[in-house]
Amino acid sequence: MSPIRMAQYGTKHGHAAGKLSAMQRHPEVELAGVFEPDIERRRQLQYDERWQGVFWFESEEQLLGDPSIVAVASEGLNAESLPQTQALVAAGKHVWYDKPAGEDWPLWQTVVADARRQGLYIQMGYMFRYHEGFARIANWARSGALGDLFAIRAHMSTHLTPDARRVIAVHRGGIYYDLAGHMLDQIVWILGRPERVTSILRHDDGDVVPGFVDNSLVIHEFATAPNRGAIAVVDIAAMEPRPMARRYEVYGTRGSAILLEPFEPAKQIRLCLEEPIDGYSIGVHQVPVAHQSRQDLYDLELDAFLRVLRGEQAPDRPPEHELLVQETLLRGTGVLS
Repeated sequence: MSPIRMAQYGTKHGHAAGKLSAMQRHPEVELAGVFEPDIERRRQLQYDERWQGVFWFESEEQLLGDPSIVAVASEGLNAESLPQTQALVAAGKHVWYDKPAGEDWPLWQTVVADARRQGLYIQMGYMFRYHEGFARIANWARSGALGDLFAIRAHMSTHLTPDARRVIAVHRGGIYYDLAGHMLDQIVWILGRPERVTSILRHDDGDVVPGFVDNSLVIHEFATAPNRGAIAVVDIAAMEPRPMARRYEVYGTRGSAILLEPFEPAKQIRLCLEEPIDGYSIGVHQVPVAHQSRQDLYDLELDAFLRVLRGEQAPDRPPEHELLVQETLLRGTGVLS
């Protein structure tokens, strides 16, 4: 089986080096090179060992105009990645697109529509789709094994330097815009589209970056059966002491599943049942979760992406889902009402 020829557009996303490594090491990928539009950034990376030996395209046209490049990892800054992804789709490339999908909602809808019209695949870089703990909880929740769902709680705070905050501060919603998509990707996969979204977006950490949203809580209310009255709460802050106590909880009328901190690497799920499921009896179980590094998750993302391109599986998430995640995120930040 011949390898799929891929490239990378952009290097400033927080996941860029990990995605590059995944492509370099994958036996079914031939890495054509990387294009970084910022010449100074490219110069700096020549001294970073993670980027040694990479071929650097001299121009966007050199990358986009190469018909042998089938797919591209879109790894620019959040503020630049959507127009870059638009250019990739216009050039007929499949895209492994790192989150989130920009603040221009009409443009993102257009890019997805253009990709579908051309038979191109866009897979968003929400790596927890391939996390054993999140995947098991999603399967239990979607199958009805936990009963009617009434609550999901997601806490995914971080600790950002002033420089990192300044980069993100260009986005309405600040730290919520940057990270909440990971949790919303799980929540809307289970519950669908929220009927109402209510946001508390605050600046609480002194004057590190004035006005930056560094403390957030967003409530999502669902009305669609069978999850009548379900509420999903996502809270994210930028100044939590390290190591962060990230946590994910799903509650239903017949059971609950809680991914105990940390997410990475996860160790166990607390599963509480009123009816037996999947070989687990009534009562409380500590379900072990396989050790997966962040790089392991990137590798699994790429595996799934390549299988779709080869026609070996359907996408793990349809385009409608990728649109819904971004719409829900932008409703939470206030970009969409």
